[in-house]
Amino acid sequence: MSTLKLFDVHTHTQFAAFKDEIDVVIKRALDAGIWLVNVGTQRDTSAKAVEIANKYSEGVYATVGLHPIHTEKSFHDEKELGALVFSNSRELENKNLPGFLSRAEEFDYEYYKKLAEDPKVVAIGECGLDYYRTKNLELRTKQFDTFKKQIELAVELKKPLMIHCRNAFEDLIDILQTTNYKLKSGIIHFFSGTVEDARKLLDLGFSFSFGGVITFTRDYDEVVKYMPLERILLETDAPYVAPVPYRGKRNEPLYVVEVAKKIAELKAVAPGDIERITTENALKIFGIKNDRD
Repeated sequence: MSTLKLFDVHTHTQFAAFKDEIDVVIKRALDAGIWLVNVGTQRDTSAKAVEIANKYSEGVYATVGLHPIHTEKSFHDEKELGALVFSNSRELENKNLPGFLSRAEEFDYEYYKKLAEDPKVVAIGECGLDYYRTKNLELRTKQFDTFKKQIELAVELKKPLMIHCRNAFEDLIDILQTTNYKLKSGIIHFFSGTVEDARKLLDLGFSFSFGGVITFTRDYDEVVKYMPLERILLETDAPYVAPVPYRGKRNEPLYVVEVAKKIAELKAVAPGDIERITTENALKIFGIKNDRD
């Protein structure tokens, strides 16, 4: 395994898009010095993330949690999957990914707790709020309640949160302002809020991850420039939203290097410094030791 260079803090190589290529895709990343966290979105993808993480002595980790879209049953078509979800951009990406039916799931605290007690689980989530698809107050309340249960789990196990938020930053911040003092830390994944949202979340101690979307739209330039480097992390959200020059292809952790390059450009910092600082940020948040340093 190569020396650690970059850390993809949010990917999904356990998803069906990778099928029988999971180990090949992970090996490509590890050989390039890229460590990664497979993020769970419901029962099966969380369990699979833990299973995969335990196949590797280092460099591959997991989160477990229930994504807000999985608190209700809904169909996500290829346009929805292709859209730059969680962003303000109107461009499309990865149009060739198939749609899927999201089955409704009730959050089982004890099930997720048992999974999360595995030492390779470094965070709780992907959890949070997503109001993009629904204005139904009852469904939003269910998301709200499910998110709070996962906050409780993170507090109990002293692990950070991996947060998803789309069109719901006001409510998200309200929840976190009432619970944050108990939390270890957390990451706002694929951050799509305003600079003011970022300021409030920074004050609460949260960090932020950015992915391939920043390489082909300027929607994120202002907020990336605003954030201190000590709060920035890198992600791919693979298999979705591949960066330039891989647009239209299935994304994978190896491509996180393109995100690092863009962050370096936006922050006017040497690429090597971005690699070092964002990797140190990830290791610190997840409580991971790199024994070969």
